[in-house]
Amino acid sequence: MKVIRATKEHIPLITPLFDAYRVFYEQASDNEGAKSFLEKRLEFNESVVFLAMDGDIAVGFTQLYMTFSSVSMESFYILNDLYVIPSYRTKGIGKALLNKAKEQCILMNYKGVGLETASNNPAQHLYERLGWEKDINHFHYFWTASKHE
Repeated sequence: MKVIRATKEHIPLITPLFDAYRVFYEQASDNEGAKSFLEKRLEFNESVVFLAMDGDIAVGFTQLYMTFSSVSMESFYILNDLYVIPSYRTKGIGKALLNKAKEQCILMNYKGVGLETASNNPAQHLYERLGWEKDINHFHYFWTASKHE
């Protein structure tokens, strides 16, 4: 198994993983939408995608978005997506993808990597083993724009 940085040429390999990830989070399957979304992110350098490969088979991915901290005046990544196909889970692929995200952060001289996960996600133990610290002092808020206004 190896982890590579994905390019636009890898979109056919990433798309089914990205679609499965979205379905896991209770979204309707939309392969064409997933493909279009990924094409735009990679074409405009809006994200960094790492792809876990078992030979010629794509078995997992992570997607990072760059953002900024005004307080520290530094760039950092948000690890927005992480997915490993079920038959490859518990084989160290998630760990390899997370470590690749950390390496990318160091390479870019960024402040760090943030992520958000559901409170019942069992991957929390993996995050903590790899050095992510749970922030129990802050709440997360989100405002959703109405698509009908």
